[in-house]
Amino acid sequence: MKIITEPAELQRQCLAWRRQGLTIGLVPTMGYLHAGHAALMDRARPECDRLVVTLFVNPTQFGENEDLSTYPRNPEGDAATAESHGADLLFAPEPGTMYADNHATWVEAPRLGVHLCGATRPIHFRGVCTVVTKLFMLSQADVAVFGEKDWQQLAILRRMVRDLNIPVKLIGHPIVRESDGLALSSRNAYLTEEERAAAPAIRRGLVKLAEKARAGERDCAALKRFLAAEYAAELPMGEPDYIEIVHPDEIEPLDAIDGPALAAVAVRMGKARLIDNILIEV
Repeated sequence: MKIITEPAELQRQCLAWRRQGLTIGLVPTMGYLHAGHAALMDRARPECDRLVVTLFVNPTQFGENEDLSTYPRNPEGDAATAESHGADLLFAPEPGTMYADNHATWVEAPRLGVHLCGATRPIHFRGVCTVVTKLFMLSQADVAVFGEKDWQQLAILRRMVRDLNIPVKLIGHPIVRESDGLALSSRNAYLTEEERAAAPAIRRGLVKLAEKARAGERDCAALKRFLAAEYAAELPMGEPDYIEIVHPDEIEPLDAIDGPALAAVAVRMGKARLIDNILIEV
């Protein structure tokens, strides 16, 4: 596995592969890799001739008072994980190489970025869209794999790729979970032992909400009240950032479920902000 830190060198290598007729897969990450990231690499590997994994804690998607400076990092372990899961190239740039001092060009998120995480993190998806566009341009990727834990992010990127005619195929991979149901996340490292023991209630509440919807409750306000009460009783140390039910493609809040719907939550637990979701099909 080759390790590259300079964007221009990454682009030269990927253009050379393209000239050879090789297809390129991309798995963008912010590092501190876990089994969820490994699953994305495993999904991408058979889709391409060359697999590029990126490790970049992107500063432009962090707002004020967020965890940019404390985001967990393990570059040596990440390199070993990427290589063991078939990466041909690991791209690990420094922020100064990705953003010039006078950087002034942004890819704005579509309206899909207004709700859910976008409501409390207003610059987040602009940063995501910008850095992912840069990674697509640098890597010349034919295919890229993203996790469905970040469902809103994937919906936004799909719309961006469609609207800007970016020639890359996006693949979503189902959420990878611990045995007790907690969605894998690099930010799980922030949890104390007590918080970690309580955190699976996030998933259990979503499952109960989906069961209630499938049993006939279609009013979204009632379903959200139900889940808020569940978390108050079963997850008292958690503080919901949002509890919402949206159209899975448009990410617009629904009043009632009359087709596919996505129940999505963000819960703050101590230093961690954990997100999860469940697709409801009735």
